[in-house]
Amino acid sequence: MPFDPTPVLSHRGTPTVVLASGDPFWFGAGGSLMAHLAPGEWVSHPAPSTFQLAANRLGWRLEEVLTLGLHAAPFARLRPVLGRGVRVICTLRDGEAVGELADWLAANGHPNARLTVLERIGGPHERMTLGLPDHPIAAPVSAAIEAADPGLPRASGLPDELFQHDGQITKRPVRALTLSALAPRPGETLWDIGAGSGSIGVEWLLAGGARVEALEADPARAARARGNVDAFGLTHRHRLTQARAPEGLTDLPAPDAVFIGGGASQDLLTALWDLLSPGTRLVMNAVTLETEALVLDWSSRHGGSLMKIDLAEPAAIGGRRGWKSALPILQWSVTR
Repeated sequence: MPFDPTPVLSHRGTPTVVLASGDPFWFGAGGSLMAHLAPGEWVSHPAPSTFQLAANRLGWRLEEVLTLGLHAAPFARLRPVLGRGVRVICTLRDGEAVGELADWLAANGHPNARLTVLERIGGPHERMTLGLPDHPIAAPVSAAIEAADPGLPRASGLPDELFQHDGQITKRPVRALTLSALAPRPGETLWDIGAGSGSIGVEWLLAGGARVEALEADPARAARARGNVDAFGLTHRHRLTQARAPEGLTDLPAPDAVFIGGGASQDLLTALWDLLSPGTRLVMNAVTLETEALVLDWSSRHGGSLMKIDLAEPAAIGGRRGWKSALPILQWSVTR
C-alpha cells in the first residue's frame, strides 16, 4: 500500500521516530514525508534497500538494472521500459501479485521473460526461486525480470493498432511528423487539445516529455484515451479533462508545447495566444478547408512554418493495385 504520512505529520513539532524498511528515498517513505517537511525538521538513516539486496543475491550490476516500485503501481509501468536484454527489479504487493505479474508479462508481449522471485530478502528466512514458486509466497516479496522479447519501438510513430480508437486517431506517419514538430524535452508539459485516442499524449510521454494535460469533449473518446494511457502505464503523468477548449484551459498548468488535434476555431486560437507564454511551441494539424483557411490566416499574421502532408497507400483496383490517397493535412508549427 502507498505510505500515508498523515499519522506522522500529526506529531509535527514533537520528536517522532518513523521506522521503515530500506532506503527512505528509493521508493520509500522519505519522499512522501519530505513533501510536507522543511529540511531542518528531519534526519534520515538509510538501510540497504530491497533493490540493493536483490542485486547482490542475483549478481547483477545495480547501475545497469531498472528499479520499480510496483507494490502500489500498475504492472503497465513496465511496458515502456521492457525490451530484449533489459533487467528489472521490482517490489510487489504480496505473494499473489507474483502470479499476476507472470500473467501480465505473458499477455503483454513478454512471454519469454525470465522471472526470479525473492521472498523476505535480507532476513533469516529469505528465499529465491527461479520461475513461479510451487509453495506459498511470503511477503515482503520482490521480483527480478530478465526480458527476452522485443519492447516498444523508441522512434515516434507507434503502430496505430497499439491504440484503441474509433478512427479518430492521428495516423502513424502524421504522428511521427507531429512529434518531431512538438519536440518533447525532459521536464516539459504538453497541452493536448482534442485528444481523441490520446496517441499524441502517449507518444509525448514516451519520448521524454514530463506531463500531459489533455482535453477531450466527447465522453466515449475521453474514456478511450484514458484506457490507452493506462495501457502504456502513463496515468501518473497524464491528466485528461472532459471539456471543450478554450473553456477547459483556464485552470491548467502552463505548457511548454500545445497540440491542437481537433476543435480548432478562431476563438480557441485567440484564447491560446492570450494564455500562452512567449516561447511556447504550438503545432496544429488542419484537415478541413475551413480549418486550413484559419491556419493560413494565422500563419500570415504570426509566422511559423507550414507543411503539407500528402500520404497514399496501395489499394486494390480490380485485379491490380493503385495508390489510395488519405486526406491531405496542413501542419502549422509556430512559437508564441
